[in-house]
Parts: sequence; C-alpha cells; structure tokens
Amino acid sequence: MTLSTAFTKLFGVRHPIALAPMGGSAGGALTAAVSRGGGLGLLGSGNGAPDWLAREVPLITQGTDRPWGVGLLTWQIDARAVERALEYEPAAVMFSFGDPSAYAERVRRAGAALIVQVTDLEEARQAVDLGADVIVAQGTESGGHGARHGRSTLPFVPLVVDLAHPVPVLAAGGIADGRGLAAALALGAEGAVVGTRLQATAEALVHPSTAAALVEGRGEDTERSRVLDIVRGSAWPSRYTARTLGHRHLDRWRGREAELAADPQARAAYEEDVGRGEVPPLPVWAGEAVDLVADLPPAADLVAAMAEQAEAALARAGRTAPPEGG
Repeated sequence: MTLSTAFTKLFGVRHPIALAPMGGSAGGALTAAVSRGGGLGLLGSGNGAPDWLAREVPLITQGTDRPWGVGLLTWQIDARAVERALEYEPAAVMFSFGDPSAYAERVRRAGAALIVQVTDLEEARQAVDLGADVIVAQGTESGGHGARHGRSTLPFVPLVVDLAHPVPVLAAGGIADGRGLAAALALGAEGAVVGTRLQATAEALVHPSTAAALVEGRGEDTERSRVLDIVRGSAWPSRYTARTLGHRHLDRWRGREAELAADPQARAAYEEDVGRGEVPPLPVWAGEAVDLVADLPPAADLVAAMAEQAEAALARAGRTAPPEGG
C-alpha cells in the first residue's frame, strides 16, 4: 500500500515524512536528500542568516527538484529574515518556538505553505487561529529544544489532531523508525517530523564525534535542561529546554541554573573545554528514541526504509485487529 495522506497530497511528496529543521545539522545536503528520498526536506535556517542561506540553499537546488522548505526559530528572527528565506521560493516555511503571527500573511502572499510547530494546546489554538496549513505537534521525547512543561507525543498528538481538524497535523518527538511513523498515523496525524534519526545520516552537518555519540547513545542518557544553553550564553527563552546526551557541564551545574547564570567564570570554563576538544563544539541534541540509531545511512535511503517499515507495521496491525463485534 501507499501511505497517502493529506500531507503527502499537499506537497506532492511520496512519503509522510518531514525533516526536522535542526539548526547545525539540517543543512542543504540533508534537506535535498530527504526531499529526493520522497519526504519533505526542511532546511534548519535558525535565524535566517543571509550567508548561511546563500551557502546551503544551492546545495538543495543542485541536489533535488522535489519540494523543500525552510525552518525558522520564531523567537530569533525579524521580518527581514523571513523575506530572505522567501526569496529562495521554498514550498513551505516552518516556524517554531514563538508566535509567528507577524509573518504568516507574508508567507501566504509568497505562495508558501505555513507550517507551525506547537508544544502545548495554547500554541495549537493560536496556530489554528492563524490559519496554519500544517501543524507540528511536538512531544517532550524530542531531541533539542522543546517545552519545559510539555506533554509526551502519544497523548499530545491526538489532542492536537482533534483541536486542529481539518488542518493536517504532523507528530514529532520520539519517532525514529517506521513503527513510530505508523503509530503517528494511527494517532490521527498525517505524517511525522523526524529529527534525531535523520541527524545520524551521511548528509547531516554534524561533527564526526556527534555522529558517533548518536550511534552509541541511549535514551536513558538523554536529559532535558537549560544548563547547556546558559553555560553557552545562548539566548533561548526559558520556557524551552533542550534534550541532549550527557555532558560534563550538565553534570557540574544540574539543578544550579541560577548560580550558573550568575557565575562569570562558568562560560569561560566551558569555552576552554571546547577549545581543548574535551567537549564537542555543540551539545549532542538527541531524543529518547536515540537507541534506534545504529548506523549513518544516506538520508534518502532511510526515508524510503521508514515508509516501507511503516506500511508493514500498519498491515500487520490490520491483520491482528480483533474481528468486528469481538
């Protein structure tokens, strides 16, 4: 069977899989590979820096003629960043972590689909009121940043699906293989946004040590915290924490965020450790499903394999369903 959903029909893609627009890893090569493989690649543009877009977007257009999009961190951008992204004529613009209402109409006028990621029901209602074309419901299992007081993917996604209907919803958080994609579809989502698993692919913009850590990592080793944002001097809003693999500065400052923020020597010590190569340049963003990462395949192959596995899982579930009236 073919996994045809409202999402695949909207973008004309083969598989209901989107790349999480991860800053620092979802560059042009990975975006192109996911789109080439039949999903929707989303470039992790972050703040829409012009030099970064100028370097990475040509890698997409050289690597695929399929639809692709751009992801922006809403708290970090202004109207100029949105305009810059739209100049490249993406099929979609995804906004995460903040209120994108100031930019929605501009995206619509450009003919791009408006994708809004939400981490709680209040954000989901705002996205519906804004007229989002697609809503991404992110559970707390996700790697990287997410809601400090959010909900797990399994209970959160159906709530957003019911609230947003008929707007298509994508599930995000803890989805790293076709079984997770099948589960998302069973919850009423029209597809899934995949981050950690696609970060561990041949085309991802990650340091080799990060790739190795993802292959070796375990879900119980991940932790959601603000410590690594504070020690790096990152201005992420406090309502969004980051799930990462273990880190020596996380161990040093766990539960002491206020003391860390007030310590002028803490960031210098962190930068010295980075400079000596004792800690990676960036934290290893990783979700709870990192156990399912065992290799670093080409992303296009991974997308196709996930879709095939999801089809098999859904077929298996159909065969084992109880008889009608049972």
